[in-house]
Amino acid sequence: MKRIINVIRLRVAVIAAKAAIFLLRLAGSGGTSFPGKLAIKIYPGILSELSRKYRIFMITGTNGKTTTAKIIAEILKENGISYVANKSGANLVSGIAACLISDIKMNLMPRSNTALLEVDEAAFRVATETVKPAAVVVTNFFRDQLDRYGELYDTLRSVRDGISHIPDATLILNADDSLCASLGNNVSNPVIYYGLNEQAVFPVQEQDPALNHDAAFCLYCKTKYQYKSRFYGHLGHYTCPGCGYSRPEALVNIEKITVLSGDFSAVIFNTPSGKFSAQINLPGLYNVYNALAAAAFAETLGFSHEKTVYALSSFESGFGRMESIPIGDRTIQVILIKNPVGFSQVINFLLSVENTSVISFIINDNLADGTDVSWLWDVELEVLADIQDRVSTFFVSGTRADDMAVRLKYAGIYSNRITIENDKGAMLDAALNMLKPGETLYILPTYTAMLDIRKTLEKRYKLKYFWQ
Repeated sequence: MKRIINVIRLRVAVIAAKAAIFLLRLAGSGGTSFPGKLAIKIYPGILSELSRKYRIFMITGTNGKTTTAKIIAEILKENGISYVANKSGANLVSGIAACLISDIKMNLMPRSNTALLEVDEAAFRVATETVKPAAVVVTNFFRDQLDRYGELYDTLRSVRDGISHIPDATLILNADDSLCASLGNNVSNPVIYYGLNEQAVFPVQEQDPALNHDAAFCLYCKTKYQYKSRFYGHLGHYTCPGCGYSRPEALVNIEKITVLSGDFSAVIFNTPSGKFSAQINLPGLYNVYNALAAAAFAETLGFSHEKTVYALSSFESGFGRMESIPIGDRTIQVILIKNPVGFSQVINFLLSVENTSVISFIINDNLADGTDVSWLWDVELEVLADIQDRVSTFFVSGTRADDMAVRLKYAGIYSNRITIENDKGAMLDAALNMLKPGETLYILPTYTAMLDIRKTLEKRYKLKYFWQ
């Protein structure tokens, strides 16, 4: 009798969630989280029930989850694997539930055989209690939203606890991140490491030890790391002179970055199945790492190099993640910023842009952004002063526009180059009018600001909805 009641509750939960998804999308909302919450309320065991019907792959970590998932999705597509994915970035347990429900038919059978799930690092521990992935890609760990995640080591501990729930999953870990690499120690899981060769980036981009804010000291004995090379933040080839903890060997690595331009990157991969060259359809060193994580995933699953190369050169960026929107002969590019290291890497990308541009910072302090915006002072915005002659105007907007304007002023940006404009439509009109043919408006929003500006852009330019 209990089993019959559970089956009825499961069906009711699926029907109710599907109805909610339909109605919310009809109203122009994503329907990416609430339907999952509703389903879990009706039948708490729904995630466990549905996830058993799929081969599951997970991506977690601080930065790069959505972009890495987009590249992996393209790799799966090129290899003829049908999959469902939480493309919108709704990566809490409710979003995962909504994602699977959207793929489940009314007879409770899945349309796809694989689920590719981006999982928030703070939700990973809870998610793995019921969802058992075949493989987990971990990108990196950086300080992010202290008011939400707590200290960085709390986040690392949470992911480590999550891994303890899934001893059979293959772990695909960033060897260049001392925190991420430590997840492969003392576990029964199969572990694959990926990373950059010591001379992959030349010249090495970051030499100042002060720029390593997050993990300068050994996780085990608290001695300061020594680096043979450091690429950005705390990523690099590290050794602890105290206890000997050091970067593990990267089975999948980038031997050389041959092009690192403002439009794309080109690299040489070195894998157990051979070397190959590839072009990555996004600029920036941090996107090289995202592509490397995806290539390590492809190597783990035994996919051909040819299909991986094609996927890397042809995938579309996720919404708000280096998303380019052509507007006639001009371009809008939306680039999410959410923590000091990620923001600093976006600034490095902007330094490589040669054409005159307009830059708009939209800074919110809602719960999903982090209510403490003091992290803006940890970003080396001073380097923007060197290119301000190539920037027509720095717009600032959002609930913390004034804070951002002050930060820019202290960074050395001339006051007459800074414009506070909280009307998104007016900002877009003014910025686009300043652009000449071939120039770009770079919009750098925090998370909720990205959702807001994306809705405005969707309506204006008939873009795909963010969940598509």
